[in-house]
Parts: sequence; structure tokens; C-alpha cells
Amino acid sequence: MTERKKQAKLIRLFRKIHRTMGIYLFVLFFIVSITGLLLGWKKNSNGIIHPKSKQGVSSDVKNWLPLDSLQTIAFQALQSSVKGDINLELQRIDARPEKGIVKFVFENHYWGIQLDGTTGEVLSIEQRRSDLIENIHDGRVLDVLFKTEGEIIKLIYTTTMGLALFIFTATGFWLWYGPQRMKKVIKNK
Repeated sequence: MTERKKQAKLIRLFRKIHRTMGIYLFVLFFIVSITGLLLGWKKNSNGIIHPKSKQGVSSDVKNWLPLDSLQTIAFQALQSSVKGDINLELQRIDARPEKGIVKFVFENHYWGIQLDGTTGEVLSIEQRRSDLIENIHDGRVLDVLFKTEGEIIKLIYTTTMGLALFIFTATGFWLWYGPQRMKKVIKNK
């Protein structure tokens, strides 16, 4: 087989891989691109995608209420404002001394509460759309929906998408470079 025929065969193979993967993964790539774009803009969305951090009274943590008291206030505020029987499992407590606030972010829904660290005043009860978008982006939303252990769906999804992006990059490069290489082979003959 001549060098030119080998190159042509390789290009056809890469084109087939590229096209087939594109057909099967189109929707997932579309979701990843849109959610990635939204996540890139989250801090510049005027609080639509990602809630703005409020400002508390004091940045001196010595003046703050104890964390367990703040947590009790956050739980009561969530239950009275959103739903009485809402799940109170915390994902994280985010203390921001420079802003004088404490954020409570919940595990199984997309609500967050910001409290003044000193007074315990509820500064904000917000839906955390950015968390939902991030969970869609990385596939974790399916683990939440199906209540899977160890984020196995997220692991499969991110592995699939990472390998697909790698293969698309490699085959896409060869689809660009291969014909140029073939031209050089033809010129050198």
C-alpha cells in the first residue's frame, strides 16, 4: 500500500470516529457548552445565576454568634420561608469574615442562606442556580436525582466527556493535518 493510500485510509477512519462520536454525544456536548458558558458568567449575572454576597456588621469573628446558633437561625429561616419539612442536610458552611457573613448551603436542594455573623440577621434566602447548573454540567444532577452512592454517574459522565473531548481533539487535528501531509507526500514524489 502506498504512503498516500495509508494516509487516506487513516483520514477516513478518523473522520468516521469523529462523525460517529459527534452524532452520539451531540446533546451532551451541547449541555456542557451551555452550562460551561453560564458558569463562566455566574459572578457577572447580577445575582441571577449566582447570589451576590451580602455585607455583615462586623468582620471581627470575636463579635460573631456561635456557629451552632447561626445554624439554628439558618434552619428556622429556611423552614419558615421555603418549606416546613425541607431537608436540612448541609453541604457546607461558608464563613466570610471579610464580609461579616456566614453562608449555609444545603445538600439535597438548591437553597442557600446568608446570615450576618454578628447579629444573626437573615441577609438573604436564595436559590443557588449556579449549583444546579454546575451539577448539570458535571453530571452530578443524575446522582442527586437517583440518590446514587459515591457519585458514580458523575464519574462515568465526566470520564466519558473527558475522553470524548480528547478523541475529538486528536481526530479533529488529524482531519486538519492529514490532508496537508498528503499534499506534501504528493509534492515530494
